[in-house]
Amino acid sequence: MSIQTPDLNQVGVVSSVDAGLSLYQTQAIAVQEPELVSLLQAIRDRASVTVQQSQLPTTRDEEWRFTDLSALKSVNFQAAPSSTLNLMALEPLLLPEARSRSVFVNGVYAPELSAVTLPDGVIASNLDELPPAYRSQIEKHLAQLPGAQEVFTALNTAAIADVAVVWIPKNIIVETPIHLLFISTASHTPIVSQPRCLVVAESNSSVTLIEDYFNQMTNLAAEETEAEVGEPIYFTNAVTEIWLAENAQVNHTRIERDSPEAFHIGKTAIAQARDSRYTCTAITLGAKLSRHNLEIYQTGEQTQTILNGLTKISGNQLADTHSTLALNHPYGTSHQQHKCIVGDRAHAVFNGKIFVPKPAQQTDAAQLNRNLLLSPKARVDTKPQLEITADNVKCAHGATVSQLDDDEVFYLQSRGLNATDARSLLVNAFAAEIINQIPIPSLQQTLLKTINL
Repeated sequence: MSIQTPDLNQVGVVSSVDAGLSLYQTQAIAVQEPELVSLLQAIRDRASVTVQQSQLPTTRDEEWRFTDLSALKSVNFQAAPSSTLNLMALEPLLLPEARSRSVFVNGVYAPELSAVTLPDGVIASNLDELPPAYRSQIEKHLAQLPGAQEVFTALNTAAIADVAVVWIPKNIIVETPIHLLFISTASHTPIVSQPRCLVVAESNSSVTLIEDYFNQMTNLAAEETEAEVGEPIYFTNAVTEIWLAENAQVNHTRIERDSPEAFHIGKTAIAQARDSRYTCTAITLGAKLSRHNLEIYQTGEQTQTILNGLTKISGNQLADTHSTLALNHPYGTSHQQHKCIVGDRAHAVFNGKIFVPKPAQQTDAAQLNRNLLLSPKARVDTKPQLEITADNVKCAHGATVSQLDDDEVFYLQSRGLNATDARSLLVNAFAAEIINQIPIPSLQQTLLKTINL
């Protein structure tokens, strides 16, 4: 079954969003099942209406006060083309601990690059490979979490071409990690891709997920090399929705390691039912400009949320993390620690909001943002926020900004290290507190090497 790709230009998106930004260009729907095509088309149509009524944010908007999108707007992006990759090119990214790997190239499932070995009933692929028994439930979960009206989320929804789906049936414990690898291909022409991911963990289930964003150069002429072409310019606008049913557990690691000239905006929205446990470790390393919006909604009592974050940037990078945690029920707990390591003229932003309304009695919430500046020109803007109206809670928040301690560097030099190694050792120790939370040893080692000065 074929379907016409909606031409959003014809329905006024150019003027309503921004005349200089072509990221609304959409891809054809990649799935084949007629029932799913109709569902996606309906979802896209609804989101298109939202897009038409929206404007891209500017620094005059409080939520974007420190993140200027002018550089993003100045690029004329083209819709990402269909592309193929050689599995050998991905080998450096593969995780030996993950027996299941789902690869998406420019947001579209690549079964020839994927390898899935999972217990019966567990799904890690795309909509087309979802068994009929699950398809009827897609409409209840896809594009249903709060925040769908946010402009970049709506843009992603209006352009859904495919959906990465991870589905864990009730009472199933998945022992080995599932690796979701999202590759953007880029060459000479700036492209935009808008990956979409849906995770459903049914009651009493458990899974460990690695969500990984990376770039792979393609389509170079035979006489060209990556060094000659330079760093690719592309834009990834990603959305992930995660649903945890009662007593489900999801351990989620999100890694953004895009090209230094790329743009990356990501939304992760989570709904947690009673007694569920969600852990997120978000690592931000790449992109010229990146933004991660992390939103958690506790929808039942005694839910547990752990948020770990690490941003390591240098040069002229800007990395913005915004988190929102809504604890709406009694006996909820949340512990958040986000660290930033900022060098050269880079700029990190952290804004973390925790809402504890009156029904959320006996809540235990803690939030800490720690920042390490490696250069006099490096900058951090931090804004931890707690909004509490419940009267029987235990809540705390704070932020620190510091530089490497000269006495500690001198001490290590007195033990035989040179100045560079001494500084690198201290930075690694600062980062390791977050990286060591990732339950994948090979990934820990890779990331620690990346952090090295």
